[in-house]
Formats: sequence, C-alpha cells, structure tokens
Amino acid sequence: MAGPPWLADVLAAAMILTAGYAASRLAISRVLRVAAEADTDGLHALMGTAMAGMFLPQLRLLPSGVWAMAFGMAAVWFAGSALHIRRAPARWWQCRFPVPHLMECMAMLYMLLALPAAQRSAGMTMPGMGSSPGASVGFPALALVLALFMLGYLLWTTDRMATRARASRAPAAMPRTQLRALVTAPAAAPGDLASLASPSHTPGAPEEPLPPPTAGHPVLSAHFGDLSKIVMTIAMGYMLITML
Repeated sequence: MAGPPWLADVLAAAMILTAGYAASRLAISRVLRVAAEADTDGLHALMGTAMAGMFLPQLRLLPSGVWAMAFGMAAVWFAGSALHIRRAPARWWQCRFPVPHLMECMAMLYMLLALPAAQRSAGMTMPGMGSSPGASVGFPALALVLALFMLGYLLWTTDRMATRARASRAPAAMPRTQLRALVTAPAAAPGDLASLASPSHTPGAPEEPLPPPTAGHPVLSAHFGDLSKIVMTIAMGYMLITML
C-alpha cells in the first residue's frame, strides 16, 4: 500500500515538531521541578526523531539496530511500570497509563525490524512509500492489530480531551453561592497556628513535598500534551497501514 510522497514530508515535519515539543516539556519540567510525565516525554522525543528518519532518509540519525535497542529498553521500562502501578500509585514524574506507551514501543520495534529488509529490496525509507509491490517484509496481521490499537488509543485520547474540556467549563457555569462555616474550632496558641501553617505539619504527608501542578505553564498543559499524542498516534497508524 503506497501513499502520496508529499504526505511523507508533512508527517516527517510533524514528527520533528512533536519531538521538539516533547523535549521542551522534559526540559521545562526538569528546570521548574513540576509534575510531568517525564518517561512519556522522553519516549515521544525519541519516537518523533526516529519516525522522522523513517519518513525521510535524509533525517535518519541512527541505524535501525540502535533505535531498536532503545525502544526495546523503553518497552521493558513501561512493562515494569504497568506492573508497578498495580501495587502502588505511579510516582509524580511517571505516566499513569503506561500500557499504551508499551504498545507504542512494540509498534516501533515492529517497524524498525521490518525496515532493513524493505531497504535492501527496494532501497526506500519505508515499505509502501513509493516502493515496489511486495517490498514489505513482515507480518501484515501484526501490523493490522497494532494499527487498530493506535486507532483505539486515538479515540481514547480524544475522549479524554473532550471530558477534560467539559469538566473545566462546568465550574464556570455553576452559580456562585456564599459559603458559610459549619464547624467552629477552638482558639489555638500562636505557636500552634504557626505549626499548622507550615506545609510540613500536615499529618501523613511525605517529607519531600510534591512538585506543583503543570497547569501553571502552557507548554506543560494537558491539552497540548494530548494533542502531541494524537499527532504521534496518527503518524504511527499511517505508517503501520502502509506496511500492510
């Protein structure tokens, strides 16, 4: 299955922008010490760079074997994260849904392992992008399953964006009511008030305070993060479909 040559250029440019955005999220969250999905941003920075080289050979930075090793280690990481969150909540810098990213790593491994055979037989950057019929070497059924998963992940991410948008508009639509205190507390000594005002006095709180939320910085907003995931998923789905 072949696609128009100009679409490969557009998708390669989109992957470069997505990789740059993921790298900027990773850097900003590191500098500002705010909560962000560092493992997801690192993965998408690598994925965008590798996929740009798949669409356009001029942008290929590393051999396919090196990329395969990187995404193999990433797959092990997200598989371990999926097992960890079943027993304990994710850390503040980890993603809460590692299974989709594990599937992204598996899709990258599939495309990278099928890529060298297509290059030897057709001399093209990706099977199906202007290559001769039959140049694609791999398992079309697996590519179809991965493409269907990318479609489901795209719909899930879009639904999350819509749900988050409705939730953000709901408080603004509610009428404001005057709040009244229902419980009175006895007067406390000034020393007790100072201890209560201290952040470290909260019972059961961890010794190291959690970083502030990401809503204060526009680059780290969940809306733009979901948009980058949608762009990445569309590009991966298209690439898998061209390998059928």
